[in-house]
Amino acid sequence: MPPGNYGSNIIKVLVTGHLGYIGTVLAPMLQDKGFNVVGLDSDLYQRCTYGESLAKFPEMIKDVRDVTLEDLQGIDAVCHLAGLSNDPLGDLNEDLTYEINYKASVRLAELSKEAGVQRFIFSSSCSNYGASDDKILDEQSEFNPVTPYGKSKVLTEQALDKLADDNFSPVYLRNATAYGVSPRIRFDLVLNNLVAWASTTGKIRMKSDGSPWRPIVHIEDISRAFAAVLEAPKEKIHNKAFNVGQTADNLQIRDIANIVGEVMPECEITFADGASPDKRCYRVSCDHIKKELPNFHPQWNVRKGAQELYDSYQKYGLTLEEFEGPKYQRIGHIKMLIEKGILDSSLRFTDVSQVSS
Repeated sequence: MPPGNYGSNIIKVLVTGHLGYIGTVLAPMLQDKGFNVVGLDSDLYQRCTYGESLAKFPEMIKDVRDVTLEDLQGIDAVCHLAGLSNDPLGDLNEDLTYEINYKASVRLAELSKEAGVQRFIFSSSCSNYGASDDKILDEQSEFNPVTPYGKSKVLTEQALDKLADDNFSPVYLRNATAYGVSPRIRFDLVLNNLVAWASTTGKIRMKSDGSPWRPIVHIEDISRAFAAVLEAPKEKIHNKAFNVGQTADNLQIRDIANIVGEVMPECEITFADGASPDKRCYRVSCDHIKKELPNFHPQWNVRKGAQELYDSYQKYGLTLEEFEGPKYQRIGHIKMLIEKGILDSSLRFTDVSQVSS
């Protein structure tokens, strides 16, 4: 059994989206903990690798919509991250968001159950809670998603709940807004973006008025939450939801900007033209995961994360044109691939030889 095991018999783990922002951090961490890791990813962002090269694993380069029962034979647990990962991509084609994030996720879970997979850990989101008042929300709070992305996560959780039985345990990790360095880094996330602007322009540029609340969490700590679920006894995780992060890391956007300013004191805080309140505003309690999963030990905070990001951007010479342009900007990159005919409108590669080329 993997080291640190608390009663699980999980050995072989399929990580969908292992070539994405979180997956490229999660998969090596699970391997280091002794799990037998297999990846599945369409490698949509193969042209977007940042910094160091990716770790290698047994993998299936395949769209999550095309998974077969055979792909899941011998798998003990699925860590399901694959999907369209942000609101602008969701807005690009709302129907496609539901097809990939919802319908394909439910189909994957149904096939996993049929194949004898014991645990299905769904990478959900605190965006399920959407817009709320100043109340701190826990796992029992009502959903109020305000984007196609958030709605797709809610629908998937509700569908997975119906699949739970004595032999199949879905788990819902409602991640706070992520940050941190990754080989497939995202720059549309608040801390990553603020530090990128500061590092490349000397200005900390806020795209809202700074008032919205947002819980944030490092991707290594998200990965530690997945590992903790894999290691936990079934009764601790069966068909349960966990907000992933630390309650202390609920911050207003302007507070995050101020912390970036303390890390980079020479930078000026500015507002984008037309900056207004963001309708995504919520605070969450992350006390439940600490209580139920004692093997979950988050190790990051915003200040430490801002320093990590700044050091990385300086090391690799990140430029404004790179992080705001189609090389790293998710929506811009997808539109570029479609315009070049590399992807079709359904986000499938038009020529299989282009995959991982």
